[in-house]
Amino acid sequence: MQKGGRQHKIQTMKKTFLNTARLLVGILFIFSGLIKANDPLGLSYKMQEFFEVWNLSALDTWTLGFSIVMIVFEILAGVAVILGWRMRLFAWLLLLLIIFFSFLTGYAVVSGKIRECGCFGNCIPLQAMGSFLKDLMLLLLIAILFIYRKDIQPLISGKNSQIILILTLVFSFSVQWYALRYLPLVDCLPFKKGANIFEKMKPPPNAIPDSTVINFVYEKNHKTMEFPAAQLPADLDSSYIFIKRYDKLVRKGNAEPEIRDFSLISESGNDSTIQILDKPGYLIMLISGSFPQTNPQWNKSFMLLYTLAKSKNIPVILVTSNRPEAEAWLKANNLNLNGGWTSNPPLSDFHDGSHIPNGIPVFGCDATAVKTAARANPTLYLLKKGTILDKWSFANFEIAIPFLAELPLQKTEREQ
Repeated sequence: MQKGGRQHKIQTMKKTFLNTARLLVGILFIFSGLIKANDPLGLSYKMQEFFEVWNLSALDTWTLGFSIVMIVFEILAGVAVILGWRMRLFAWLLLLLIIFFSFLTGYAVVSGKIRECGCFGNCIPLQAMGSFLKDLMLLLLIAILFIYRKDIQPLISGKNSQIILILTLVFSFSVQWYALRYLPLVDCLPFKKGANIFEKMKPPPNAIPDSTVINFVYEKNHKTMEFPAAQLPADLDSSYIFIKRYDKLVRKGNAEPEIRDFSLISESGNDSTIQILDKPGYLIMLISGSFPQTNPQWNKSFMLLYTLAKSKNIPVILVTSNRPEAEAWLKANNLNLNGGWTSNPPLSDFHDGSHIPNGIPVFGCDATAVKTAARANPTLYLLKKGTILDKWSFANFEIAIPFLAELPLQKTEREQ
């Protein structure tokens, strides 16, 4: 009886541990997948970052598809492991997936070329080491589930599990479709509603700057030697051939601003960021990385928005990382009449505010900053002295029309 009771106790503990492990693994996979489903483009851009490091940029056009499929599988696998549905199959799939994730995060740690791995998207940014340790913990738990996969019993009947998994599949695709078309449900990016672009371009309060030391590299007797500035050799003379001097990072700080490389550059090369964003009153900014050659579905709504803005003396600018496409789109829609501002925006006229010209000024911007600001292509911003009052994706331009119609007539600077 004692032997049988001990075996029963061991079996009970084993069952409890396996159930706890699969619940923890399932929740983490679902949580991670849902956060990334909120912003599938974020994962796509992270994949492009890895591909760039590996000289595989030719795959960049496929990253969004890879991102969508991976997110769906992550959520689906999490639900399946909690339900205990076909564990012999999903144990293999989970093991292969976590080995792949561990390789990616491990590579990021060892190489130092990628700081964040995007495991929890932009909402919960994890440094490479944190992501790697998280993956190692998951690898251990999944390895245990894999070993004892035959002992895991389904939580509910197979038919009910299939219904739940089908609903999960539909839900996972729907969330991503919504995010791509209407912007993320939860905006975790620095260009979110209510944020001030100027403030986000500054280092955070009490930030610690990078700690560096100056190092000198010399060659002597066909040997390369490196010395910190405070430890130069006492016999330093002409026998030492100077190679280079550089700043060596000793400790990484946290002085990087949330918004980086956001500069509004005119065609003449002038940085007009402060002059444009610091202008009193409202400003409408259409931001996009690329423009279709034919009239897109949002053209009609945007034309009405543009007409409303002109009637209220609200300037409209276009910010893009692809100036030729932007100017071609403006020309195709007669938005650069009389030269407009697309060739060389006269900032003095823009700041004078006495009139809104026939045309929309185009400002170039870093591609990464544009990707961050325009998660839907394009995205429309309503700004006031650098503060984002609201923003809309191309699919929601119609919603912006009544919002803009309620704004008061804006006085010109001459009238103020």
